[in-house]
Amino acid sequence: MTNDLHPFQDCSNCPINEMALCSKCDDDERDQIKAIRTIQTFAPGQDITVQGQSNGLVSTIVEGVATVSRIMEDGQRQVAGLLFPEDIVTRPGESVASVDIVAKTPVTLCCFERGQFEDMVEEIPHLASRLSEIAFDERDEAREHLFLLGRTTSTERLASFLAYLLHRKNRRVGPTQVIRLPLSRDEIGSFLGLALETVSRHLNAFARKGMIEIVDSRKIRILDLTALENAAGSVPLRAEAS
Repeated sequence: MTNDLHPFQDCSNCPINEMALCSKCDDDERDQIKAIRTIQTFAPGQDITVQGQSNGLVSTIVEGVATVSRIMEDGQRQVAGLLFPEDIVTRPGESVASVDIVAKTPVTLCCFERGQFEDMVEEIPHLASRLSEIAFDERDEAREHLFLLGRTTSTERLASFLAYLLHRKNRRVGPTQVIRLPLSRDEIGSFLGLALETVSRHLNAFARKGMIEIVDSRKIRILDLTALENAAGSVPLRAEAS
C-alpha cells in the first residue's frame, strides 16, 4: 500500500537517517533521491514479496520487521532470515522475487522504481557506496545465521538468537534491555531448526537462571547479557538433544 501522506515522506522524520540508503548523500543528492521515492506500508501478516512474482521496485525497510521464507518440498514453510530497518527488501537486478517476504510487525518501506533507482546509482557515487556497504552487511548477517545454525546445542542457538535481536535493536535505538520477539515460538523453532517445545523450555530455563525476564509472549527483557552470551558459546563441542 502506498501512502503519500505518511510522516516519513518528510525525510527529517526518518528513524534510520544515519543508516538509510541516502545516509552518505549530500542535500542535493538527497533531494534527487526523494523525488523518485515512495513510502509503502504493510500490516502484520501481509505479503511484501511472493516467490516467483515480478517486482518493479527496489525497497528498504524504514520501520518494522519482516521474515524471509520459502515453502519447502514437504509443504512446510522454512523461515530463512529476518529483515530489520535499513535492510534491503527488493534489490537492484532482482526483477522476480526469489523468496517470500512477509511483514511480521507493521512495516514501512522506502521504495524506488527499479529503472530510475539503477540510473541514480550510476549518477550518485555516495548512493552506490552505501548500497555496497548494505550488501556486505547482509552477507555478514547471512554468515552469522549459518554460524548460528551450526551451533551444536539448542541452548546455544536460542541464546545466540536473543543476543542477536538485542544487538540489532541496539544498532537502531541505542542501549536497551528490552526486545520484542518478531516471531512466534513456533516460528523461532523453524528459524533455528528446533522444536517448539525446545524453544519454550529454554526460554523458561533462561528466565529461571536470571538471564532474561519474560514480560509477555513476545517481550523479553535481557537481565544478564554476559550470561546469555556465555550460554551462546563460541566453538560448540558437545551435542544436546532437541
